Amino acid sequence: MHVPDGFINAPTSAVTGVVAAGAIAVSLRGARRELGGTSRASEAERGGERTAPLAGLVAAFIFAVQMLNFPVAAGTSGHLLGGALAAILVGPFTGVLCVSVVLLMQGVLFADGGLTALGVNITDMAIVTTVVAYALFRGLVKVLPRTRRSVTVASFVAALVSVPAAALAFTLLYWIGGTTDVSIGKVATAMIGVHVLIGIGEAAITALTVGAVIAVRPDLVYGARGLQQRLKLRVNGELVDAPSGAAPAPAPVSARSHRKVWITGLVASLVLAGFVSFYASANPDGLEKVASDKGIDKKAEEHAAADSPLADYGVKDITDARVSGGLAGVIGVGVTVVAGSAVFWTVRRRRGDDASPANTETTV
Repeated sequence: MHVPDGFINAPTSAVTGVVAAGAIAVSLRGARRELGGTSRASEAERGGERTAPLAGLVAAFIFAVQMLNFPVAAGTSGHLLGGALAAILVGPFTGVLCVSVVLLMQGVLFADGGLTALGVNITDMAIVTTVVAYALFRGLVKVLPRTRRSVTVASFVAALVSVPAAALAFTLLYWIGGTTDVSIGKVATAMIGVHVLIGIGEAAITALTVGAVIAVRPDLVYGARGLQQRLKLRVNGELVDAPSGAAPAPAPVSARSHRKVWITGLVASLVLAGFVSFYASANPDGLEKVASDKGIDKKAEEHAAADSPLADYGVKDITDARVSGGLAGVIGVGVTVVAGSAVFWTVRRRRGDDASPANTETTV
């Protein structure tokens, strides 16, 4: 759903740019709490210390999976947006930053998503998806049983709804500042219809990923913090539920270092981007298909980075499509994980600096 230059007029693009900048500023402050980093951290912040090194990896994983367009219907494909996945794994504020880093790397290096439309894309793909998905996720987790399976189910539903929500947000932006005169009703029907189908793929990817991580390291899933289970007592050699008045115990946490999870995730991202992406669907994605069918791409402009050595996810001057696309994917994963890790490490260090004794006022 990467919006190119020329779809949305300059005033609307400028306003969404301001909205995106404001949301990123707010997210930077919120991410400091989510990522922790103080020497006297609370339980939530100690969870943040474990999460901080993984935030850059989440951005790289989203970049990799976005290269895997999957067929949906009638010559149309879809790909992961990633807002729900990022919010559930590392927190909503950090999630906004993760998807924003991905969109920035894609726009600057790969000519995917217009540069003048960067504010539109961040607003639509990073902010709307994350806010809608995490709000729904938290609501579902509160009413469902406090189990790992419930977290996975809530992840599926939240991701499913986030995609048509983003499609609706784009339709509203196009209604306000679209550059062609088309029936907005037809655009809305087409956008939401196809993105409901794409949402099913998004939901499956999100639920599978969250389920895989929560199965081995529930402490690394932001949305599963505080997950609890009823105490068990051994009576005559058998485990039975403790009395209802007994305090619940936190779900068990693996003692293994998060380093193995990080390495596994990075290897998976490299394989997906460098090899599996070659077999992705070549059909246009939902927005491209609707734009072509409804004529909203008549004033699309050439990307400012069209001459980039990595434009269109290929390495310039390498004629072998498999090698060119695979190498571009590997480069993209590498650049994204470095850029994302640098952002989140800085945010976490800033949190620690703000909470240091030197920066703490003392009252008598």
